[in-house]
Amino acid sequence: MDLQITRRRFLRQTIGFSAAVLASQAMPAIAAAPHGEADLLMVGDWGYARPAAQELVAASMVKYTQAQRLHPQALLMLGDNWYDELPGGVDSPRWKTHFEDLYPASVFPGPAYAILGNHDYQMYPTSKVEAELAYARRGHTRWTMPAKWYSFDFPAKKPLIHFIALDSNMPHEIKPNPDGTPNRNFTLTEEERVAQFAWLEKELAKPRLTPFTIVMAHHPVYTDGPHGDHPMLIRDWDPLLQRYNVHAYLGGHDHDLQHLEFHGHPTSFFLSGGGGADLYDLKITPDQRGPWAQKVNGFSHLSVTEKLLTLRHVDAAGNTLHAFTKTPEGKTSVLSA
Repeated sequence: MDLQITRRRFLRQTIGFSAAVLASQAMPAIAAAPHGEADLLMVGDWGYARPAAQELVAASMVKYTQAQRLHPQALLMLGDNWYDELPGGVDSPRWKTHFEDLYPASVFPGPAYAILGNHDYQMYPTSKVEAELAYARRGHTRWTMPAKWYSFDFPAKKPLIHFIALDSNMPHEIKPNPDGTPNRNFTLTEEERVAQFAWLEKELAKPRLTPFTIVMAHHPVYTDGPHGDHPMLIRDWDPLLQRYNVHAYLGGHDHDLQHLEFHGHPTSFFLSGGGGADLYDLKITPDQRGPWAQKVNGFSHLSVTEKLLTLRHVDAAGNTLHAFTKTPEGKTSVLSA
């Protein structure tokens, strides 16, 4: 497959790829999906200024973990960690009330690997990016963000997944507000974009020491939601996902839950953006491009063994809505309800 394929040609190749394609494979029931040798939960678009839905999803994560008798070794915080003002920055009381308390260490004792979303790139009143990086440097917290982009192995002992955590806030023109006041938003610089891209290619080119490789960033490469597919990530990152056979790309940004597959593409695109912000209507329905997407609050569960990766979407009531498995060789199977 030509890795420089144009976006239009690529999307033409995906027409007709839907749940029917994966339905041709054996589809064991969701209930039969095994817990892994290692488990983690992930949530995106969670730090909303009006926290009622966030609190509901977070409580469901706790109840789900207890009901399933899970021992999650980590959390993934998929960006838009703080909407609107973060008063006090690194010392804001929101760190305790809507991170430490809602995702308690008694249930989630491992690291909370975090990446930056577009709402984190706002000056409210100062840089939330710098506050999040500074909070990670404090020794008493699980919040883990050593840099704007970084990598880690999961689990820490006998790792099964190599994670690459990226900053997808690509440089673009930011215009003043209509009233002439400066815009609060900002992004990566062009120099940072170039440096991250070079780092990403080197990271992916390293000898693979784990059965699975996963890339995560806030903005999706492909999405059926209203933000639409990301032209710059398609141009820059997608060829690398294909060339290095990345097993999954995790993201958020669109406020829903999604799982997209493309014929001939080694990467499963898994979006978990239902963590608490207002929900979005889908722009493309799963029967057009799928196999699955739903406008719903919720979170996601990753289980992994040496031979199998399982990803599940769970709603705020704790119901598993969708799940699929993937082997190190790339064979993907949807699990039926």
